[in-house]
Amino acid sequence: MQIKLFGAAKTVTGSCYSLVTGKDRILIDCGMFQGSKKEAALNYDKFGFNPWDYSALLLTHAHLDHCGRIPKLVKAGFKGRIFCTSATKDLAHIIMLDSAKINKYDVELENKRRQRLGQPPREPMYTEKDVENAMNLFKVIEYNKLIKVSENINATFYDAGHILGSSFIQVGVIEKGKTTTIVFSGDIGQENAPIIKNLEHIQKADYVFIESTYGDRIHPPIAERKQELLNIIHNTYNNNGKVLIPAFAVERTQELLYDINELVEKNLIPKINVYVDTPMGIRVTEVFKRHPECYDKKILELLKSGDNPFSFPGLKYTHTVKESIKLNKLHESCIIIAGSGMCTGGRIKHHIKHHIWNKRNTMLFVGYQAKGTLGYYIKRGEKRIRLLGTQVAVKAKIESIESFSAHADYKGLLNWLKHFSPKPKKIFIMHGEEQAMIPFSKRIEELGLKTRIPDIEEEITL
Repeated sequence: MQIKLFGAAKTVTGSCYSLVTGKDRILIDCGMFQGSKKEAALNYDKFGFNPWDYSALLLTHAHLDHCGRIPKLVKAGFKGRIFCTSATKDLAHIIMLDSAKINKYDVELENKRRQRLGQPPREPMYTEKDVENAMNLFKVIEYNKLIKVSENINATFYDAGHILGSSFIQVGVIEKGKTTTIVFSGDIGQENAPIIKNLEHIQKADYVFIESTYGDRIHPPIAERKQELLNIIHNTYNNNGKVLIPAFAVERTQELLYDINELVEKNLIPKINVYVDTPMGIRVTEVFKRHPECYDKKILELLKSGDNPFSFPGLKYTHTVKESIKLNKLHESCIIIAGSGMCTGGRIKHHIKHHIWNKRNTMLFVGYQAKGTLGYYIKRGEKRIRLLGTQVAVKAKIESIESFSAHADYKGLLNWLKHFSPKPKKIFIMHGEEQAMIPFSKRIEELGLKTRIPDIEEEITL
């Protein structure tokens, strides 16, 4: 069999792997490239394969860098089944629709520039209609149940503990009467994260394709993050400032609400309004409410007692643009949670423009910032930034809480690998920056495992 890598090789985004054996051809994920303009431009390239040749796609989870190019794939001729969990299907629908809207807006701006330069216009990557066409191909599966993907390929989805509905996938490929087992990690979550169930462990794998987003670092304990959040809120409140939090609509927004709810209930923070200023985040929170089967025991007990962490005194959801604009004119301390998580789009960019120049305010990062994104430059300490057509001085306090990450650190990833028995023949390191992959590779080899860091479009024969 051959596995070819069309994304997330020596980079974090664009996950897309092709598995071919005999007459069977399937894909694992089809995500969008994010980060620098150069990386984002890859989304407009043609696929390095014929989409109509593939009979199925296995989707690990609904983050944009794993599902974002599915509508483009369908537009290009893919007609196979898309297997995923129920929560992943619901979230992917929201994520992809939002992506179609943003892409339409971006292309309109780009075409104005092209017109001035006498260049031909660019077509949108895909439209909302393409999203709906893609949704017709989704087939919901359950965790821990073997499914037949094609004549010689089966798969089992296991809980990855990363976001609601996320999975790592154990794929069995039958060739000449022998079954080879390959595990695709998708994104692996931290142990004991709130809301969703913990990562599962399995034993059988001949080969593992593992993510390495945080392959070079250790997260602070999750238990410490509430105290960090508490301190930041108090310090900003005492300065009569606002806390701006760029947050991913999926999982991060809900985890923030979960933690702030606890601080409010224990009267640990002053009375302060919390604004969820992300329409997509609001829709995602509604999806969370519909999927309690993914919850851990603690949140189920909270809900049973009548305590809803997504609704507490001072929490306000801003739906309209008019409501969002009003937040910039408020002269009171508050917390504003807005997308996008890497500050590449959405309402957070407007809040940054109106608030980051004021030293009373705090900008708090609670998620990974890919190289080339606005969030990356702010987090690394740039004193001036350019956004929305203007230069803005950065005078607000810049803070970061790393333990909010939905990704396991290298200790968590190594612990997951240790459960495979007997040891896999080889570990392929994916979905990470090269500077994180290299030390992670060495740590894996210390466990007595062989590793390889593949290149983009490299074809691996197993």
